[in-house]
Amino acid sequence: MSKLFLFATIRIKPEYFEQARAALEGLMPPTLAEAGCHVFSAFQSQDQDNTLHLFECFDDMDALNAHYATDYTKEVFTAYEEWLAAPVEVTKLSAISPTTSAQFGV
Repeated sequence: MSKLFLFATIRIKPEYFEQARAALEGLMPPTLAEAGCHVFSAFQSQDQDNTLHLFECFDDMDALNAHYATDYTKEVFTAYEEWLAAPVEVTKLSAISPTTSAQFGV
């Protein structure tokens, strides 16, 4: 079965950028400890101010939905409602070959 890969673009209001970045960093350790989570990486855009990106890999939609249901994820999502400059853009992907999955160790 192919894993579920996600790429999210998060545009933050400038006055909330540091809070949003810190909240995302705090979300990373518990998310990585979840069953079904293989990758949960955050990046700051080099060409767009106040923009963060997430790259994630979960076993499947059930594992992702379990992540969304945790209290710590809900807390960050609630805070982000005020911090967002635009809706979060999420792209869901699946690997087209075992080579792609192997690159991420999943």
